[in-house]
Amino acid sequence: MTQAGRSILLVDDDQDIRELLDAYLSRSGFQVRTVANGARFREAIASDPADLVILDVMLPDEDGFSLCRWVRGHQRLAQMPIIMLTASSDEADRVIGLELGADDYLGKPFSPRELLARIKALLRRVNFGYERAGDVLAFDEWRLDMVSHRLFHQDGEEVLLSGADFALLKLFLDHPQQILDRDTIANATRGREVMPLERIVDMAVSRLRQRLRDTGRCPRLIRTVRGSGYLLAAQVAPHHDAIG
Repeated sequence: MTQAGRSILLVDDDQDIRELLDAYLSRSGFQVRTVANGARFREAIASDPADLVILDVMLPDEDGFSLCRWVRGHQRLAQMPIIMLTASSDEADRVIGLELGADDYLGKPFSPRELLARIKALLRRVNFGYERAGDVLAFDEWRLDMVSHRLFHQDGEEVLLSGADFALLKLFLDHPQQILDRDTIANATRGREVMPLERIVDMAVSRLRQRLRDTGRCPRLIRTVRGSGYLLAAQVAPHHDAIG
């Protein structure tokens, strides 16, 4: 699936930003829709989901954090990539957004060129799962469909994954029983050259552990290797039965 023709939904109450990004991203081949508040976002995404959402944190009726949480709580929308925008330089805002399942974060003011690069990198990362049609991987008590990004426990429960969750889990499944340092995790899951804060990488691993019910004092599935990084302590094998 190519980048051209992919749909982007931009949510920002600043008309100048909406018009600027609409024109810039449209020239780059994207189909762009823009809305100015949370209510219009909910209406737009319910009627026609996008391939990617650019979501401002500060909106007049509802903040971007609650909208991100709402998206991640809906099975039909949970895997939709989200880039959050903020005028705040507060690290806490960035941490909250990523904890809620945002795939990337960009502070205002920003360069449209940088935003475009992040959009392309994020969509390439999402597209990678579609290139492996039919793959279902089994590990420990879990099965992951690499096409639909659906994760199932052996008891039949489905666990919703954000795009960031899937990218991190896929990285571990591609390198089972290998130590992955934070640089490797950051480069593979964030889609950009700038190394995110160490705390953000650790939070991404913590969030994935929660999805995998691996939250004890000594996690057994994704183990911390002190001073080195993290390791998936499981065998990974193709699973040929139907899933879901």
